[in-house]
Amino acid sequence: MCLLIGPTGVGKTLLLKRLSSIGKGAFENLGQIPSTIATVGSNLVTVNIHKKHDITIRELGGSMGPIWQNYYKDCKTVIYMIDVCNRLQVSSACIQLLALLTHESLLKTPILLIFNKIDMPTRMTKSEIEALFRLQDIIKSAQQVISVVEISVHTGHGVQDVIKWIQKAQK
Repeated sequence: MCLLIGPTGVGKTLLLKRLSSIGKGAFENLGQIPSTIATVGSNLVTVNIHKKHDITIRELGGSMGPIWQNYYKDCKTVIYMIDVCNRLQVSSACIQLLALLTHESLLKTPILLIFNKIDMPTRMTKSEIEALFRLQDIIKSAQQVISVVEISVHTGHGVQDVIKWIQKAQK
């Protein structure tokens, strides 16, 4: 199982819908943006993005942050998503990321860090994000293998990179 977490409003539900439609062979229809509402609780979706088997992704709502650790032991991979337009959310997102990286159940779990909403004019640059998060220090000191991708779930840009990571990490 893959766990999809991050603060409220970062685009987790839209990513799930995109992954689900791609699994059904609808990658060419990414221009159509499905409607979403904030997740209260969790979404459990099985996605066929690997030819040989389905991948189950559990999305946990951002408001569930205090109990995310209850789901760590059941996951094989973690996707942590951040909104690069929400400057007010950066410090709390970083604290949540550090908490998950130091949790004993996840010390050997591959982590995909997604910077979402790169299509927005108000986004932070990659160098701003790296400086605010001290990303290189986090990657060097973490026990996990951490991969980083920049995407726009809205436009579909970079979603293929997420799929490739999931396929590789689930092997």
